[in-house]
Amino acid sequence: MSDSAPPSRTPTLTRHVGVVVLPGFSLLAQACATEPLAVANQLAGRTLYRLTTFGLDARPVTSGSRQALLPHEQAGEAFAGLDMLLVCASGPLDSGVPDTLLVWLKRLAARGVVLGGIGGGTEVLARAGVLDGYRATLPWQRFDAFARAHPRVRLSQQLFEIDRDRLTCGGGTAAMDMMMTLIGSQQGSELAERVSEHFVLERVRMGDEPQQVSLRSRLGHAPRSLIEAVTLMEANIEEPLTTHELAAHLGISRRQLERLFKKYLQAVPSRYYLGLRLQQARKLLRESDRPAGEIALQTGFSSAAHFSTAYRNHFGLTPREERLG
Repeated sequence: MSDSAPPSRTPTLTRHVGVVVLPGFSLLAQACATEPLAVANQLAGRTLYRLTTFGLDARPVTSGSRQALLPHEQAGEAFAGLDMLLVCASGPLDSGVPDTLLVWLKRLAARGVVLGGIGGGTEVLARAGVLDGYRATLPWQRFDAFARAHPRVRLSQQLFEIDRDRLTCGGGTAAMDMMMTLIGSQQGSELAERVSEHFVLERVRMGDEPQQVSLRSRLGHAPRSLIEAVTLMEANIEEPLTTHELAAHLGISRRQLERLFKKYLQAVPSRYYLGLRLQQARKLLRESDRPAGEIALQTGFSSAAHFSTAYRNHFGLTPREERLG
């Protein structure tokens, strides 16, 4: 099994999945994580996943939308037979995390229980020290603060991460994409597709897709000229502008533009632009049946060979291998 492989497929096994909900948790994210498992049971005609909800005590837990959920059990108490435990919390955390919960998570990790963080749940796992050395993600608004607080975690900006026996996601509907991927790996793609159809999902997003946030939200603290530069790039994918042309449109020098990109995006303009074009190409390869040569032209590449080389250098596989995968 590779470092990034999800928990292995054993279709006949009933897995006991626990979900810890902390005050202020997202009811949407909690439902997106648990409903696919319940529907998988329904469609399979047997119990593939047994669900138990945990709270910090026996009282109802109030979500961010002020709705209450009554837990089955109390987190932190000895609970045998758990195969996976997901922690669903707000981001940022509304209150401190009890030591009893952190100790429990460490004990479960030592026993080989698969641990997952949904939204702010990733921060809970990190505080317990069970994400050190793992790739993980969380809501994009918390990237900077999380990176400073937990330098041993390999933070990514992807939609979700499944790294060995750790699962994390950006919260919200990303939890459903993550759990659908997990169902596919454990129960097979046919059942996962049926669950997807049940929810009328056009497609399940892949974990390596970036969290989709608006540029102004992501770079709200950045100078207007940088935001306008990236907006110009996104509007000119098929016929890319040169760095000189971008700077001229913005009324600044090329050197000024390069300094802005280096300071706020840690990349030179041309490299950032190439990444935008390749992300669009990957989206077209996955969501359409257009020929790779046509996609190459639509994303600003002069030839299929140039496109294939750039794609392989960026993603580690060719456009053809992307489709076959």
